Amino acid sequence: MTNIETKTERAVLCGLAAACFAPGESSTDVSMDELAALVETAGGVPVAMLMQNRAAPDPRSFIGEGKEQELRDLIEANEATLAVFDNELSPSQMRVLSEDLKVKVLDRSGLILDIFAQRARTREGKLQVELAQYKYLLPRLLGMWTHLERQEGAIGTRGPGETQLESDRRHIRRKIQKLEEELAEVRRNRATQRRRREKNEMPVVALVGYTNAGKSTLLNALTGSDIPANDRLFDTLDTTTRRWMVDEVQEVLLSDTVGFIRKLPTHLIEAFKATLEELEYADVLLHVIDLSNPEWEAQAKIVDALIVQLGAEATPCVRVYNKCDAFTGLLPRERGAVCVSAKRGEGLDELRALVSETLGRGKRKATFLIPYDRGALVQTLHDEAAVLSQEYTEIGVRVEAVVKPELWGKVCAYAVKS
Repeated sequence: MTNIETKTERAVLCGLAAACFAPGESSTDVSMDELAALVETAGGVPVAMLMQNRAAPDPRSFIGEGKEQELRDLIEANEATLAVFDNELSPSQMRVLSEDLKVKVLDRSGLILDIFAQRARTREGKLQVELAQYKYLLPRLLGMWTHLERQEGAIGTRGPGETQLESDRRHIRRKIQKLEEELAEVRRNRATQRRRREKNEMPVVALVGYTNAGKSTLLNALTGSDIPANDRLFDTLDTTTRRWMVDEVQEVLLSDTVGFIRKLPTHLIEAFKATLEELEYADVLLHVIDLSNPEWEAQAKIVDALIVQLGAEATPCVRVYNKCDAFTGLLPRERGAVCVSAKRGEGLDELRALVSETLGRGKRKATFLIPYDRGALVQTLHDEAAVLSQEYTEIGVRVEAVVKPELWGKVCAYAVKS
């Protein structure tokens, strides 16, 4: 019997802080620590780290000749098999670095895609990851075929390398089109399910937040589910939805979504829009914030920016400061926010009350006595309100219901004073 061992990648990490970069693009100690955690999540081992400051990236190798030699020495000294960059590399820079360093080279986007490919479980999740991978691969094909192009010399431009390159490009474009069509069908199915939910008066509450903020643990605590909730980045990729009784009259669908992270690749956001568009149609967002993380304020800002990017900024949002039991400072106190410990079950009653208040803003729970000659109003209550009970009496139909503001004016005359 042969034992097959998976070789663990030893990775040297490299980051660049450049004056010309937009805010958030430069590497920092925090983003490099996060990159190390991503490497570990992907199954690798970070063995060394290199940082550089310069005015602008080197067009050829991103980090320049001197720093490249330093990186090469680190790779040899640590017997590394992988170089991972905290920044986005152009296809040509990735090719040059791979050739010069003699190891596999990944940038942050490629690393995140690799993790997503490992974690996707549902057909929808796999489709989304595959689409993002192909969009990432397409502009990088040229570098993969350079070795064939060189064989053809300077004269002529339609050698075997060029032909194969064009063939591969066409193949990938066809795959992208097919995947986009399949994900469009997923969106249509979601839209149908959404209309059914709306008809059945089933509100949706969506959990959003930075990766590893504790969203899955919170969903388990609120719904009594046993969804795996591990202390690692991107543990949840496929949206999980469970029923949740917010109060004695209101049941909702509580959805867990993929966690966000700084420098999240744009094409990855695009690919996951079939899932993330649920945020736009949710009735309430629960923005889960890991209060025990020293970077919680910066992480919250990143999530807020992505919520805007996804078109969900108008959705009512409750800030849920999680892991408050591990926080030693002054707890945040603000309107529309609550401090909890999902792991210990602390603060969950306050969260339920806040969500109930947010969902029920303007709604009224009342009992109505509808005369038999106004029977159409009973049907209206069933169609447009949440009917809790109904009883036939000698003088009319007694209905207990939760009524929206727009319906109150039609039925308030029949409300029974308690």
